[in-house]
Amino acid sequence: MKQKRPSIKDIAKALNVSITTISFVLNGKGEERKISKEVIKKIEDYAEEINYRPNQIAQSLRTGKSKILVFMVEDIGNPFFAKIARIIEEIAYQKGYKVLFCSTENNDKRSRELITLFHERQVDGFIVIPSAGIQKDIENLIKSDVPVVLGDRYFKDSPMHHVIIDNYGASKKGTQHLIDNGFKNIAFISIDTQQIQMIERARGYQDAVDEAGLSSQILELSFDDIRKQKGKDSVKNLLTQKENIDAVFFSTNYLTQTALEIIKDINPQLIYNLGILTFDDNDFFKINTPSISAVAQPLQEMGEELMRIMFKLLKKSKDKETPLMQTVLEATLIPRDSSRRNT
Repeated sequence: MKQKRPSIKDIAKALNVSITTISFVLNGKGEERKISKEVIKKIEDYAEEINYRPNQIAQSLRTGKSKILVFMVEDIGNPFFAKIARIIEEIAYQKGYKVLFCSTENNDKRSRELITLFHERQVDGFIVIPSAGIQKDIENLIKSDVPVVLGDRYFKDSPMHHVIIDNYGASKKGTQHLIDNGFKNIAFISIDTQQIQMIERARGYQDAVDEAGLSSQILELSFDDIRKQKGKDSVKNLLTQKENIDAVFFSTNYLTQTALEIIKDINPQLIYNLGILTFDDNDFFKINTPSISAVAQPLQEMGEELMRIMFKLLKKSKDKETPLMQTVLEATLIPRDSSRRNT
């Protein structure tokens, strides 16, 4: 038979102390409420002895707060999202919150299911890296007075709180870096999506090559095909059939990692002769041979800003309008061996 979970009432009965006093002590407000150190110690020791744990569901029903946030991303295993998640988790913990992490695989149906699940569980807020087709779902959350902050991307025709980088400027600067290093036939490999950050990165690349009087070569891959043979064949065909290509700019890090394997399979020497630049940095690119040049996003600043906005929303009064908070951060170009022209 399942043992009954100890409650505050059980502690009150065993110690002959009021439920209110026990509640203050277990919530860390004993000294504030002028409760004696002896009573505080007696309650804390007994709670530990019987392995008392507060009922979080009941607590959230009383307070209207679950003290839980959700961080929804494409792939929590991606180093870019994992590092932001770690920053968010640490800040949340310091504020007395816990964070649930989940991956959407850039799939709208999966995103909607997760939003519905967590909304029904009454989490306090959502930090979302949205897939392209969930704009209405996010709008409905906001209409329900749920705090939502978008990261990395946003919906152009819907004003929402967000933290992004200047994708256009960073991509244009990265492309210009390759041009300045003598590369003249630069391909851009990206994701086939209507997500604003990828559109802006492609636009930055296109404008840079146009202004330099060079030809553009853009390959867009389905998110589902990136690591499948179909996607690998597309990259291989681009690099082998277009003999004039002397550099490649990848719009995101997981594309780069897959492509590096393909490049080495085609010809182990090709990686030394081809200019390579990736959007998003990670430790692997630093130690690869050659080291891979990258456009690095300010992860620490991004995580901190997402949480700054989230806690402003959590504190806001329901009858008071909150000004729109939209932050645009700058990325950093990190030149390494892969973008130096071999002469």
